[in-house]
Amino acid sequence: MSENNPTVDQIDVEDVDNGKLEKNLKSRTVWLRLVFMCVYGVIASLAGMVGSVVVVLGFLWLLFTGEVNRELRQVGQSIAMYIFEILRYLTLNTDDKPFPFGGAWPSEETED
Repeated sequence: MSENNPTVDQIDVEDVDNGKLEKNLKSRTVWLRLVFMCVYGVIASLAGMVGSVVVVLGFLWLLFTGEVNRELRQVGQSIAMYIFEILRYLTLNTDDKPFPFGGAWPSEETED
């Protein structure tokens, strides 16, 4: 473990006694982050459901036509990138909020 992310047994009790915990509990920023995390959790679930529909439609298109539907593939790529951005925010790997509260909707470009 790095010094920036100590394990539970490395946490200094004095940090808690010095008011660090109290400061974090009173921090508006921390609680606002929790609200955004809850909202993005719901959005990720909805995006996953939409992605599942795109998967089924893409497979049915392939089954009946023998070809990949480029538009469905691009939508699927865009949804996958969006879910990735949400997961990065939820796992605290970035402070940049994804669409609709932060950045733009991800690009739909796929590799051909």
